[in-house]
Amino acid sequence: MTTRIGVTGATGRMGREVIAAATGRADCEVVFAVNREPDGETVAGIEIEPAAEFDSLLVDREPTVVIDFTGPESAADYALACADAGVAFVTGTTGFDDDEFEALQDASEDIAALHAPNFARGVQALVNVVGEAVRNLQGYDVELVETHHNAKRDAPSGTANRLLEEIEANGEFTERTHGREGEAPRESGEIGVHALRAGDVTGEHEIVLAGNHEEVRLTHRAEDRGVFAAGAVDAAVWIAGQKAGWYDFADVISE
Repeated sequence: MTTRIGVTGATGRMGREVIAAATGRADCEVVFAVNREPDGETVAGIEIEPAAEFDSLLVDREPTVVIDFTGPESAADYALACADAGVAFVTGTTGFDDDEFEALQDASEDIAALHAPNFARGVQALVNVVGEAVRNLQGYDVELVETHHNAKRDAPSGTANRLLEEIEANGEFTERTHGREGEAPRESGEIGVHALRAGDVTGEHEIVLAGNHEEVRLTHRAEDRGVFAAGAVDAAVWIAGQKAGWYDFADVISE
């Protein structure tokens, strides 16, 4: 069965990668791609259409699923429009506030909706192992450093926040310390969090666990955005066969 895909944010960094990844697969078809100001552009042979026509495109082109990498407000709006049209929704957008994230979850009452801060399989593996490392190294100091390109808006990254949630769920931590300045000795129970923004770095996350005269470093480095796009398309193909509900990338990987 061919998965019919709509793409939002089509001329952005990730939108372009998603279109290229989907058009390169025999089991997928990009039936439309939208951007706020398309200006007659095409990406991988797909004409980019105005985002203002999104609702009508859902009806006219009948996508199976929409893949979204835009901004928090627009992603929430797209999700609710998909819920009205009965179209599954996959998003890698991060930086949601509580109301925007709640809108995503509301959409999942009517459609299959999947949110992941990172679609790299290696990151999912890192999420899976970091909790075990923390459990096995109780009392060790933990620091997390993430690095992204200089245009990334949210900090810490969505992936960093997901890793922090896993660390906190498996250890005795009471607070996150974002950066250090002046006299700032380490306090018991804190996790140090550091966000670097420089150049065109695709994405790097490193967790340092130190204590007992030893140090463990867990690192994931993405060398090309194509890895995220490929994962998002994998998620779109998988979610096309799922009932309404809330999913994440771990569900895709586990199957």
